[in-house]
Amino acid sequence: MDALREQLNKPLVVGIASFIVGLIIGLVVLGWWIWPVEWTDAAPEHLRTEFKEIYLRMAIDSYTLNQDPVFVQQRINEVGDEATEILADIESNPENQDQDSIDVFTAVAAGEELGEVPEEAEPVAEEGAGLTTVLVVICIVGVVIIGGLVVVFLLRDQIGGLLSSGEPQEIETDEEELVDYTPLDEEPPIAQFMTTYNLGNDLYDDSFSIDSQSGEFLGECGVGISETVGVGEPKRVTAFEVWLFDKNDIQTVTQVLMSEHAFLDEDMKQRLEAKGEPILAEPGRELLLETATLRLVARVVDMIYGEGAAPDESFFDRMTLELVVWSKA
Repeated sequence: MDALREQLNKPLVVGIASFIVGLIIGLVVLGWWIWPVEWTDAAPEHLRTEFKEIYLRMAIDSYTLNQDPVFVQQRINEVGDEATEILADIESNPENQDQDSIDVFTAVAAGEELGEVPEEAEPVAEEGAGLTTVLVVICIVGVVIIGGLVVVFLLRDQIGGLLSSGEPQEIETDEEELVDYTPLDEEPPIAQFMTTYNLGNDLYDDSFSIDSQSGEFLGECGVGISETVGVGEPKRVTAFEVWLFDKNDIQTVTQVLMSEHAFLDEDMKQRLEAKGEPILAEPGRELLLETATLRLVARVVDMIYGEGAAPDESFFDRMTLELVVWSKA
């Protein structure tokens, strides 16, 4: 799951996957299955070789009766470039036909000096003249929709904020400035992030890539919705998951930051313990997550409980966390 999450954060991978999905939907599902191309009134030259031979044998029989050389040239033209070769095969293998009739027809086809014979217009038509255009348009629309979903996936947090009910709350920078952690450790942190949840951002799931100074990918960290209370919209978030992924570790470390109501509810607390260590959310509270080579401190910078048709201090109207990562190496 962590490896998949890592890949889905790469726009190139998402773009290639979207192209493949769109190609499968447009070509296989729509083009071959739902709306396959069907041909009607096809000319003889579009038949397989064995059917062209049958067509010419019928023309030989017909010429025996009407003796019209124009008729011969029309049938030859309708069969196309393979007519000469097919006639040679018929001559060498007359089957149940009269050899003299075959020879006369072949002679007329090869040596009769006739004026230019108008070729019959090819009545090749694709069933549903606009079907190809419709199919192309549907494919384009499908690709656009998939591309839109990719954008929504990549920008889900920003979009979620725009869709939130009420006017967006401005972040007061003087309360949420990043703390300088350098004096607390021998080495400065390799990464430092700030993330804010506001009530109404039902798609809240913020993640950050952790890279070394040389640009090497080391892992990821993030915060997402873990549990809600009540029903209806917007969702009332009562707990968040704070997680740390280390590419050099076999598992993702998670802690659950809970409202006071959720923390005091033993049934809910016990259920959320399966996701990670439960921590009571309080202003200034710090969470420590460690993996094989990474250490993360998550600090509650700001939190406000929501008010409404729910128990007191059961869901968050706002939560701001600072994530600071060190390399244990």
